[in-house]
Amino acid sequence: MSEVAGEPDVRVTAWVRGTVQGVGFRWWTRSRALELGLVGWARNTADGRVEVVAEGTRARCDELLAALRSGRSPGSVEVVVEQWGAVKGDLVGFVER
Repeated sequence: MSEVAGEPDVRVTAWVRGTVQGVGFRWWTRSRALELGLVGWARNTADGRVEVVAEGTRARCDELLAALRSGRSPGSVEVVVEQWGAVKGDLVGFVER
């Protein structure tokens, strides 16, 4: 998984609902994203979800979404809703906000 990911060609925003706050979910997401060579961030939202923004290749972003839905994350994911968009190029690294 750690090979070079290629030039970013897509941006995905995912909203993850379930028991995902206070369980290490953002740290786990950051680790998966870095393994995939993605840039972006993950943050808690006021309504209890985690919002994830990632830029990279479509294939790598799909892999991140699959990981979020895999059942292997900390806590418990009920649903992941994603929105695709164009790369903005304003992200460096992958951080927890």
